[in-house]
Order: sequence, then C-alpha cells, then structure tokens
Amino acid sequence: MVEAGDERSRAAQERVSPGELCTEVIAQALLTIARSRDLLDRCLTDEQSVDDFGFDPELTDEMILAPFRPLYKKYFRVTVEGLANVPGEGGALVVANHSGTLPLDALMLQVALRDHHPAHRALRLLAADLVFDLPVLRTLARRAGHTQARMDNALKLLERGELVGVMPEGYKGLGKPFSERYRLRRFGRGGFAAAALRTGRPIVPCAVMGAEEIYPMVADARPVARSLGLPYFPITPTFPLLGPLGAIPLPTKWTIRFGTPLPTDHYTRDALDDPMFVHKLSDEVRDTVQDMLDEMVRERRSVFG
Repeated sequence: MVEAGDERSRAAQERVSPGELCTEVIAQALLTIARSRDLLDRCLTDEQSVDDFGFDPELTDEMILAPFRPLYKKYFRVTVEGLANVPGEGGALVVANHSGTLPLDALMLQVALRDHHPAHRALRLLAADLVFDLPVLRTLARRAGHTQARMDNALKLLERGELVGVMPEGYKGLGKPFSERYRLRRFGRGGFAAAALRTGRPIVPCAVMGAEEIYPMVADARPVARSLGLPYFPITPTFPLLGPLGAIPLPTKWTIRFGTPLPTDHYTRDALDDPMFVHKLSDEVRDTVQDMLDEMVRERRSVFG
C-alpha cells in the first residue's frame, strides 16, 4: 500500500489547471461518443445487465465513470486511506457523510473503490427517489449499479454479497450551508443499521473531506426550489451570478478515509427487534464518522492542498 505522504506528493505533482482538466474531460467524452451507438443501445436494453437492478459493470467503467476519473485524479487529487478496512469480498455496508451541493462525493467514492481497491469493488449506492424520477438519469443510475434507498433493496444486495454504499444525511447533508460544513446532520431513522443487523454484514464508516468547499452554499432560494420540485436551490459566490460557469467546482484537495469495520453478526435477534438499539447503533456510526472528519480537518494543511 502506498504511504499517505508519497500519495500526497504524487497528487500535488499531478495537479492540473481547469483548462487542462477540461481538455482531458472533453477527450474522454469524445472517446465515449465514438462508441455512443453501442453504449446507447446498452443503456436502453437489459442485455448486458448482470442482475435485476440493471447493473452493467462494463458500461459503468467505460462510460459512466470515465468523465469523473480526471476530476478524481487531477482536479480533486483524491487521497484514499484505509482501503484495507473495506472487505475484498462479501457483503458490507459503507456509510459515509454527504456534502457539496451536488453529489460528486458519491461518484468520487465509487471511483475510489472501483479503481483503487485491490479487489476493484463495485459500490452499489442507495440513491434518493429524485434520481429515479428523471428519465435519463435513472437509466444511467441503474446501469451504474445504483438503486432506490429502500430496505428491501439494501437487504437483497447485502445478502448477495455486494458492497453497498449509503449516505444517510441525504439532502440535508448535501444542501447544508457553508457555515455548517463538516457538522453532520442526523443519520435518518437508522434504516442502514437495521439492514446491516438483519444480514449480519459489517458496517464500514467512511469520511469524505474536501467536498464541503467545492460549492460554498451561502443561501438556499427555497421558493425557487419549491417551484422546480427540488429539495433546495443553492446560492453560491459564483452561482447563479456567473451562469453555467458558476457550476465549475472549486479545486479543493480531497481525502477519503475508511474506518475500522463494525461487525454486526454477533448481535442477537432481540437487538434487531429493539428500535432503541438500532437507533443507538446508527448514532454510534454517525459519531465515528464525525470523529474521523474532525481529525482529518485538524490534520489538513490547506483546503486546496
């Protein structure tokens, strides 16, 4: 495993300007367009799906994740720590914080595990219903292995031995103001903890640092959000003032850290049937992620690396 210092040094050397990054992203897009007929056909059919959720690993690698790899490597210069804590096989639940106004953190987490884990694990993210309300987005999400955040879906994936990802803060974390960065919201109602307990799968706490600053949200235009049917409408120093240019994220330096897994296979049926215990386990995971974030922020030298 590469030492953290060596990885930071290499990441700093690979840092590129926004112009160079745009060139690489466009090049990736052109390569995708060159194969667009085949890829489009596969988006519209289930021929290449490996399960009933519509997951297509090859399409995910070649099309869906391809434009995000330059962002991961050269723009956000992501450092990954604790990959050994993520099981190489079998079901497990990765529980992470959520932030950044747009859900780039979920995609960076997916790239980290697919490209850098020794077993190249596919992260099956449990996504919000809004993702599946939009025709094109829902098709791409399913091809990427994502599914709606429901108990039955989580149980099915975990029982199959999949690596499942969940960000329990949801939109409350994603759309929180910049003044409250790195302060975790409530982890829902503890559904993820119940899923882990029912299947006996371990919970891997995960902390993502750097996403909080890519779109500093100073206000939420709620009337606009309501009119568009969105959970929030962000106002940042550059958006909507600069129009489409305001959608360019700031080039912050990211770190993704996976913590020590919390086993659940030793708990009794009584624990599963006790809502208070489920809530307590959920809070324990949240506190662990918060402690990890606090430590990472203290260790950070600069927001931009």
